[in-house]
This record gives sequence, structure tokens and C-alpha cells, in this order.
Amino acid sequence: MIRNVMRQLLLPQGGNSKKGMAAANLARAATTKPASKVVNLEQFDPTQVQLLEEQCILVDEQDRPLGSCSKKDCHLMENINKGFLHRAFSVFLFNSKNELLLQQRSDAKITFPGRFTNTCCSHPLHVPDELEEANALGVKKAAQRRLFIELGIDPKEMPVDEIRYLTRILYKAPSDSTWGENEVDYILFVHKDVAIKPNPNEVKESLYISRKDISHFISSLEVQGQVITPWFKLVVENFLFDWWDNLHDLKKFEDHTTIHRLTAKTS
Repeated sequence: MIRNVMRQLLLPQGGNSKKGMAAANLARAATTKPASKVVNLEQFDPTQVQLLEEQCILVDEQDRPLGSCSKKDCHLMENINKGFLHRAFSVFLFNSKNELLLQQRSDAKITFPGRFTNTCCSHPLHVPDELEEANALGVKKAAQRRLFIELGIDPKEMPVDEIRYLTRILYKAPSDSTWGENEVDYILFVHKDVAIKPNPNEVKESLYISRKDISHFISSLEVQGQVITPWFKLVVENFLFDWWDNLHDLKKFEDHTTIHRLTAKTS
């Protein structure tokens, strides 16, 4: 159920009819009842099914909060095709050797199960702490929470002031005919050594990989018929290597104004 939709944020703005039309479409989506289609959840892991009740942050294409929507409703393609868009984040954690921590998503995951991806990918929730906008503080707190849940990283080892917010991407990608993603995704970087203890319900495998080896690693996965997650693929193809080459000088890549609209290839 969607709550507290601030429809006035989406009223068409004078002098920009295309943006106004897009805003109006999003307003209609935001006030549209989520799909009532019955989805059989019995086939899925009960812990992951329970997580579908979490309330994500519904946003417009300018990342302005509109209200809340369940994780389930946010990820149904029927709703995504109506324009439902939510806030998310992707963490890229590098150790002191400048190696990137990757994870393979658990086979229990409902969307993109078994796929390799960046360190941690999830959603801030529609709760006061994770709605804080200044310097993406709410998103950073959500990342801190999920790094602990997925990888067992102690929040004391991951203070929010060591999580760097670079920029945002907007993309849409189906996982299958029922489930998918449509997100404004905050890109977060961390550069430090941490102890990890992956949660098998969330993470099937984890590994650190060097810059010189990652392209071969991704290619070898493709040869085996495996595909990385669409958001990770978009970051790899558009940004990752420039950022990786400048881990000690990321300030010049911080862009909190632009939302990069990227198109994911379906596979």
C-alpha cells in the first residue's frame, strides 16, 4: 500500500512540457493501486518472502520521495510497467590492496538469484532514519544496516562517515516475467579492510578481485552461461574503471546533482 504520496511534487512545471508530462505520468503511477495479481510465494524462501513486506521509498525521476510501497509491490513488473520507481543503493567496498569485494547472490533471492554483483545492493526503508536527505545520510545508514545483514560487517567497522556517496543512476531491468527492478540507485564507495561473515540466506559466495582480473572474471562467467546483475553491468560498462583508478582521489567524481539514466540490456 502506498502512503502519504506528495502529489504536488509532480505537477507539471511551466516551460518544460516534456518534464511536466513525465512528472504527471509518475503522479498517476504513484496514486495507482498496486497490482492485485495473485503471486505464488510458496515456492520462495520464507525469510526472503517476509522481507517483501518491508516498505521501500517510492520516488519520482528526480528522486523526490512520494511515499512508501512494499518491497513486493515495488518489484512486480506489472507495477514497474505502470511507472513505480523506488530508491536503492549499491555499495562498492575495496580493501587496502584496492581489490573489490564481490558477492554472488543467494539462490534464495527472489530477484536475480545466483548472480554475481557488487559488494551489497539493497534499499533504504521508509523509516525516519533512512529518509534523511542531507549528504544521503539515510541511504548510508541503510547501507550500514544491510552490510551487517548480508556480510556480517560490524557497523562499528563501517561508520557512515566512511561511506562515500558518488552519484546516482536510474535504470529498469526485469529479472523474469514477474519480478524486476526500477530504481534510482545511489552509488556508495568504501575503501578499507573489514572482517566479513556472509549470511548464506543472502550471499552464496564472496570474493575480492583486482582491477586487472575483473574483466576476465566477468567474461568467464558469461562463457559459463552466468550473467552479472544488470545494475552492476551498467556501472562496469559506464563508470567503474575510472573510479577504480582514482580510489584515492574520488572527490572529482562526486556528482550529487546528476541522475544518470542508463538502459540495461535484457538477458
